[in-house]
Amino acid sequence: MRGGEKCLEAAAELFPEAPIYTLFCQKDKISEALRKHPVRPSFVQRFPGILRHYRYFLPLFPLAAETWDLGDYGLVLSMSHCAAKGARKKAGAFHICYCFTPMRYAWGFFEDYFGAYPPPVKALMKPWIRWLRRWDKDSSGRVDCFVAISEHVKKRIRDFYGRDAEVIYPPVDTDFYTPDPDIQREAFYLAVSALVPYKRIDAAVRVFSRSGKELVVIGDGPEREKLEKIAGPSVRFLGWQSQESLRSYYRRARALIFPGEEDFGIVPLEMQACGGFVIAYAEGGALETVLPEETGLFFKSPVEIGLIEAVDRFERFTFCSDNARKNAIRFSRGRFQENMKDLIARKTGGIR
Repeated sequence: MRGGEKCLEAAAELFPEAPIYTLFCQKDKISEALRKHPVRPSFVQRFPGILRHYRYFLPLFPLAAETWDLGDYGLVLSMSHCAAKGARKKAGAFHICYCFTPMRYAWGFFEDYFGAYPPPVKALMKPWIRWLRRWDKDSSGRVDCFVAISEHVKKRIRDFYGRDAEVIYPPVDTDFYTPDPDIQREAFYLAVSALVPYKRIDAAVRVFSRSGKELVVIGDGPEREKLEKIAGPSVRFLGWQSQESLRSYYRRARALIFPGEEDFGIVPLEMQACGGFVIAYAEGGALETVLPEETGLFFKSPVEIGLIEAVDRFERFTFCSDNARKNAIRFSRGRFQENMKDLIARKTGGIR
């Protein structure tokens, strides 16, 4: 599961009978816990190719969110990085938005998402992005209470929506992701990520290909073929792995490489929960989840030069895996659920 799905699963446990409205989904790929809920996709689910080529359908997502029939509900909890916060509630209902981030491609990250598109296509998209930015700002007024996944996102909500937000960090399954004292750390480094441009896995691939140090890449996405072409023999691509396999790699990897700027980033915390060390780009949510010189090292731009220096420094560094585990516990699933229940009680009088 991706980070957003893990948040949804933890929150859905608080409302065991509540339906889940979504733009689209592949029902056989969602967790067993989520399949226990009625899952109600929007009309875009019916379009051929939606699961594989969803970006082509982005212009329809605001309308799709607005067509959900939420008239029976007094409390709406949306989890949004795109259009879900634009859902229309009934009069008197209370809408809490757990915001992963204001739309990245509408607010400053257009090139990260669409930079590889042909120039004529990008030119045609620019007017739509301007409209989308207006819709995103206007629809933020439908939310009664914003909750941000990090202080970094809280600032973006204030900057782009003019709204305040509380911060509740996403959950990490610290009961599952645990150290194993019988497993020894090996020589390879690890990157776990969707293979899309803004994650900057290309920088890690180039650095480790040049150095000859072993890098294992877990994840998949539209950049995979391109990354495999620039990779040297020391870089291996495994695609997505089961949770059990991922945990095994977290326990064995020398360190996690995290070169992108994320709004939060759950992967570094899963690594720390397994007692592992993190080498991360010094921007975004990583600054809130990794303790410098204690559970990780940071590097700055230019990314490749900074990463080379950080890896070299790490290999002369001594750290305590117990500190990594202790830091991850602060972000446990139980703590997330308690924080959510407390917020709902303060805002609405409690879960009902």
